[in-house]
Amino acid sequence: MGFLENVFAKKEIGKLQKIVNSINSLEDSMIKLSDKELVGKTDEFKKRLSEGQTLDDLLPEAFAVCREASKRVLNMRHFDVQLMGGIVLHQGRIAEMKTGEGKTLVATLPVYLNALTGKGVHVITVNDYLATRDMEWMSRLYNFLGLTTGVIVHDLKDEERRQNYLADITYGTNNEFGFDYLRDNMVTYKEKMVQRPLNYAIVDEVDSILIDEARTPLIISGQGDKSTTLYTQADTFIKTLKEEVDYTVDEKENASVLTDEGLEKAQKFFGVENMTDLENMELYHNVNQALRANTLMKLDVDYVVKDGEIVIVDEFTGRLMFGRRYSEGLHQAIEAKEGLEVQRESKTLATITFQNYFRMYNKISGMTGTAKTEEEEFRAIYKMDVVQIPTNRPIQRKDLNDVVYKTEEGKFVAVVNEIKERHATGQPVLVGTISIENSEKLSDILRRQGIKHEVLNAKNHKKEAEIVAQAGRFGQVTIATNMAGRGTDIILGGNPDFLADKEMAKLEYTPEMINNAKSFAQTDDPEILDARKKYQEILAQKKEELKDENQKVLDAGGLCILGTERHESRRIDNQLRGRAGRQGDPGASKFYISLEDDLMRLFGSERMQAMVEKLGMDDSVPIEAGMLSKSIESAQKKVEGKNFSIRKSVLEYDDVMNKQREIIYGERRRVLEGENIRDEIIHMTETQIKKILDNNIGEGQSSEEWNFEEINDRIKRLLKLEDYYVFASEKDMEKEDLYNIIIKYAKEKYHAKEEKIGDETMREIERMIMLQVVDAKWMDHIDAMDQLRKGIGLRAIGQENPVRAYQIEGFDMFDAMVDSIQEDTVTYVYGFEIRPMDGNQIVRKSVVDTDHLKSNVTDVDVEKVKTPIKKDEKVGRNDPCPCGSGKKYKNCCGR
Repeated sequence: MGFLENVFAKKEIGKLQKIVNSINSLEDSMIKLSDKELVGKTDEFKKRLSEGQTLDDLLPEAFAVCREASKRVLNMRHFDVQLMGGIVLHQGRIAEMKTGEGKTLVATLPVYLNALTGKGVHVITVNDYLATRDMEWMSRLYNFLGLTTGVIVHDLKDEERRQNYLADITYGTNNEFGFDYLRDNMVTYKEKMVQRPLNYAIVDEVDSILIDEARTPLIISGQGDKSTTLYTQADTFIKTLKEEVDYTVDEKENASVLTDEGLEKAQKFFGVENMTDLENMELYHNVNQALRANTLMKLDVDYVVKDGEIVIVDEFTGRLMFGRRYSEGLHQAIEAKEGLEVQRESKTLATITFQNYFRMYNKISGMTGTAKTEEEEFRAIYKMDVVQIPTNRPIQRKDLNDVVYKTEEGKFVAVVNEIKERHATGQPVLVGTISIENSEKLSDILRRQGIKHEVLNAKNHKKEAEIVAQAGRFGQVTIATNMAGRGTDIILGGNPDFLADKEMAKLEYTPEMINNAKSFAQTDDPEILDARKKYQEILAQKKEELKDENQKVLDAGGLCILGTERHESRRIDNQLRGRAGRQGDPGASKFYISLEDDLMRLFGSERMQAMVEKLGMDDSVPIEAGMLSKSIESAQKKVEGKNFSIRKSVLEYDDVMNKQREIIYGERRRVLEGENIRDEIIHMTETQIKKILDNNIGEGQSSEEWNFEEINDRIKRLLKLEDYYVFASEKDMEKEDLYNIIIKYAKEKYHAKEEKIGDETMREIERMIMLQVVDAKWMDHIDAMDQLRKGIGLRAIGQENPVRAYQIEGFDMFDAMVDSIQEDTVTYVYGFEIRPMDGNQIVRKSVVDTDHLKSNVTDVDVEKVKTPIKKDEKVGRNDPCPCGSGKKYKNCCGR
């Protein structure tokens, strides 16, 4: 298989090389163009697109234009391998490119080409800093070529977001883009939406965003109303139990369950007869979450306590995930475990998985240094394959064999000895650990040995970029927890940019001014221009100072990477390895493993463990890695497969919700677009009246047998009629006759309302009621589906497929919700009245039960359901608003 993969890879690179040759053949002609002629190519390309040419037709010439513009504006020329990466991204695939190969510049090629359509290109990065940096850096190139750029970061106002989304090219983070989509589908006016239809996205660090973060859906939530005392009680109970007697823990499956004895104790403690009864499901769920919090969730591994709050640690990057909370009450259970104030559980108002968000784009592509090991998942979920792009210079890093020890203690002794040996030569060492706990344990040993070092973990993440940047200095020792330091290069001998920052700070430049000095944004501010000049002077000086140190590090063998444990994912190990050997630099990497490591203990071969015991090997003697390398890789593949199954399961459930979400959001969008829904409300009225008659008139029943009292009562509630109104109860009447009588009356009443308040105001009220009812019912439905999913897994015990059961019951619930939307919409539309109040006309309508939207208002001023102003009406900003609100135009419709 490996041989075949190599054949296919070479064939793929061969195809790309042909296109690269076409681009290169145009370079001389591009060099001869003046700036004006080069810029003019953008309009020429747009014209050719409008005349029927495709982006593929334009690719060689557009890439050649972009490369030439980059040389002139950024002083950077794309290498041939960067052109290959750009082609792969344009094709909607993943380009795997090693650290330091210049992925930020690679993206400019497909971004420029695809932005020519005018439909928008999104470049998605892992944090606000990188999004802003890359936008400012590359916007000089795009602006030169006549394209506009924007950036979406935290704390932007809606209007700023809207303008940035209207740009040809928009940078931002996955979270911001996803939340904006959800918020857009909660607005009540189209003008408040910020995003355009999703066209093309390039995802930087695609494995981190589309795989690591894809296990947790995006959720917009509101305050829940459940009591928090149960979490504390459940925690108190769990702390009285004994392992193996009252509960069992399966670390391999990451599960813990009460035994029969434990269940009996729980029933006695909480005073219930049967914990598993339907009426006790919430209590049972809380007890299980308390058990999980106390037995599986580890402090300084899965989470940290910071400023009196539980903060999740990302298991893949080691970074703190501020603002993120475990769902389904687990976060509250951990708060109770740690003796903190238990926060109220939230209520989900809108949610979507990253998988389903990104699959809405017409085209999506990605780039990263590590994706090949997850290609199966990328193909299955996103229909993207991975193309490994050759490096610009041959890799010189030596990847040494793993060293395996019997015990963890023996392993750590060997790691420290290796650090001491390499440190003595001045070779910089970057040590990777997989938990805060282990990083601090290793740090204590090094401190006792007198070895100066830096520790980078979630507890001091603020210094991340600075610590990673200087990890290549002569004699430097750095311990990092799963931190790939993405977006920051480890330059041998030291990073001059960060040394320049420190020097600027010594000269009393503020952090804001230092950022401005490093920024690429255009400015006429003399203070900023002076700071930029000073910064460039200092930077040049630091580069000169570091030249000698760079050579010393090269002579010492470059950066050495030591892994103290294999991660569950081979990809994370590859990320750590990839920190060394940048752009042809020398370097080395080596992993230390013990049979007591979680990965080996839980997923390693039992035969291997038995063999080591039989050999009776000493703790300090390493075991030949050749014997174990297959076992280690096999263990990692098992865990990767398990994690893929978890993410696939999350997606299978969300696919059910996604179909429903598309229907609801599509309906909302139609209403927001201003489509006349009068006929739809009349149709809803007809449907509901028919349902009432069908439910109360049996097949073949004569009119003498009909329950007219019940029919009248239901119709009165639906159409908000006065108590004394009674529909005909004649003998020898057909069901269709009664239906026609009621429908005729309903339409007359509706028409009378329209006559009274005017068509346009009526349309606006219909629109508001419809949106409010849909939102209220949809949020309740999300909650109900969430509850259904919590218990659906138990169906597997009865040999029923839980996902299939979730689909069937979920769609039944969806149908019931749609019927409820229709009924409430009809009731509220027929129920509102117009009454004068304080000389102004007021719309009084029935209360719509949407407490979580804080919109259960009985009196709504007409100004809030005003007639939209037509664009061709010229109204002065200080003139009275034509809608009749009595306010100035600028404070009302003109706002």
